[in-house]
Amino acid sequence: MRLGSTLTVEEYLDRVKATLDQLDRQAIRTLADLLYQAWQQEQFVYIFGNGGSGCNATHMSEDLGKSTLRPEDLHDESRKRLRVMSLTDNLGWIMAVGNDVGYEDIFLQQLMNYGRPGDLVVAISGSGNSPNVLRAVDWANRHGLITYGMTGYSGGKLRQMQQHGLHVPLDDMGIVESIHLTVFHWALDDVYARINRLGRYEAPAPVSG
Repeated sequence: MRLGSTLTVEEYLDRVKATLDQLDRQAIRTLADLLYQAWQQEQFVYIFGNGGSGCNATHMSEDLGKSTLRPEDLHDESRKRLRVMSLTDNLGWIMAVGNDVGYEDIFLQQLMNYGRPGDLVVAISGSGNSPNVLRAVDWANRHGLITYGMTGYSGGKLRQMQQHGLHVPLDDMGIVESIHLTVFHWALDDVYARINRLGRYEAPAPVSG
């Protein structure tokens, strides 16, 4: 059910707040830890999903690629960068695989070309049951990649398959997708702070004398 069709705006926002309060904070910290680890070890991050989750994958990939460095460092060729790709964005490949092989393989086939042990997969599925997401995660698990799922509703099969993940316990796709992106933006900012030694990760000033 679309909660906004039955709830007032006050009730709707209260439901969003209540759902946020139920989130596993450690699962959110783990997402940031895994992203930072990928940057440290120069491993690739692959993000994918369908529909709104696919748009979130694109958004997350763009932010991680550009916004983990300070603006003044974007032209510094010596700076190490986070290697990240949204598998939802290669339109020609998606259409070719969907047409010639099967839509359930659109992410799997890309991972089979790119993925290496130690790389991080961030798989987004509100239902947790998208076949193309599950096939890619299964392959990643069997080939030494790290998998992190982002789910809603009951969590579906993805919640059982993933190695790590965040579950949003709500049966409303719009809110689930919004919370996924909210959580991601905290993780992005945390990784940004770690890479650039800012905020709570700022190196202490040397003691004089």
